[in-house]
Amino acid sequence: MSINSFENYPMSWKPKKAAGNERLCVSLVRQLEEDIKTGVLLPGTRLPPQRELADYLDINVSTVSRAFKECTQKGLLSSTVGSGTFVAYDATANLCLLPSPKTRTVIEMGSVFPEAVAYKEITGLIEKMITEPDFGILFQYGPTEGTSWHKDAAVKLIAQAGYQTTPDKLLPTNGGQNAIAVILSGLFHPGDRIGTDPLTYTGIKTVAKMLGIQLIPIRQKNGEMSADGILYACKNENIKGLYIMPDFQNPTTHSMSDSGRQAIGEIAREKKLIVLEDVIYSLLNQTPKNAVASYAPDQTIYIASLSKVFAPGLRLAYMVSPEQYKKDLVTAMYNINLSVSPFLSEIASRMIVSKNADRLIENRRQLTRVRNQLIDEALSGYRVLGSADCIFRWLLLPKGITGNTFESLAQAAGVQVYAAERFAVGNVKPVAAVRLAVGAANSNDELLAGLEIIGDLLKKADRK
Repeated sequence: MSINSFENYPMSWKPKKAAGNERLCVSLVRQLEEDIKTGVLLPGTRLPPQRELADYLDINVSTVSRAFKECTQKGLLSSTVGSGTFVAYDATANLCLLPSPKTRTVIEMGSVFPEAVAYKEITGLIEKMITEPDFGILFQYGPTEGTSWHKDAAVKLIAQAGYQTTPDKLLPTNGGQNAIAVILSGLFHPGDRIGTDPLTYTGIKTVAKMLGIQLIPIRQKNGEMSADGILYACKNENIKGLYIMPDFQNPTTHSMSDSGRQAIGEIAREKKLIVLEDVIYSLLNQTPKNAVASYAPDQTIYIASLSKVFAPGLRLAYMVSPEQYKKDLVTAMYNINLSVSPFLSEIASRMIVSKNADRLIENRRQLTRVRNQLIDEALSGYRVLGSADCIFRWLLLPKGITGNTFESLAQAAGVQVYAAERFAVGNVKPVAAVRLAVGAANSNDELLAGLEIIGDLLKKADRK
């Protein structure tokens, strides 16, 4: 069919046919990237069917398929069986959720940093360690799988978060983000699909995008993945795994029900899914529930990290791996050079065994509760989700304003928050909401100043 026969045909996107020596597929990818970046194609836009687009350009449909596939792996597009291909809602979102040097004068309420404390429990341990005759050994290389003593200590900490395991299943790594990178690079391949919440942690989004792994939003019920949604994704999206954050899910703050955890375990066993269970916030929960790994220990890789509950500079995490995955994970750790510092492992282990870790975590809970009370009082009358022990909150916005718009207004007024669009997966339109970090502000007074600005913006939005 001639390209000109579509001249007056309504299509959401009409790319130009490749000119000169540019390959057809390369041309389509380039035009898609440019039109998404410049706003010609907005997030959520449904693209023409592949065959229709091929007819319009008078090219082979396989060329369009290759271009769409490449853009999907780059995180620009999202396709759903039976629904078509859409511009991903996070296609233009900045997934880096760290403070920028350009925003140093802005009150930080975006990045999830624990409240700054004196860390006297840690500094006291280091002062003692320095006086020991064999202190210098801690600056040598350590074994990839960690020492027995370090793993014994880690098992004790993991039990406090709701999971009983054994040292032989543990693999230490440099933080939870690196653990995710190890798992995705070691057990998944480009083109594989992993089911996640429709709004999920940006860390897995960036790693998946880098490795060409597609994230699939799982339909929810009562704020968490539903069994029907997971089974649908297994059948129609051919997912290979699931990524879950069962306690204080980032960004929505939701904690998964016991029945939800058990259902995921049952489906993972039945469908042979690889489950990534990220429990980065679970130790902040004073009454932990059973881990999903308890219901599917042979399918679940349990990730417990310390940066949010101990100290941000203590970049250490423990993976609890089923035997069937352990060899591939160790190989991935070696290949990307993720060896853990014996010095950091020793600090963490001594913190755990001496009970200093318990005191530090409890102190952090108390500080978080004070700040959450300030948030509840300042934003009373608005829906701010999250428990008193959660170090971030989820502010649902008034009608008529999007998360992106509110984030921009807040930044212009002097406060950094992060919009729901940053956390969106695929073509599911995100709720109008922003995430508020509880501990990131330098002081309670600074937090109150930020909350006053946010409150004023909410009142203005209400009046529109």
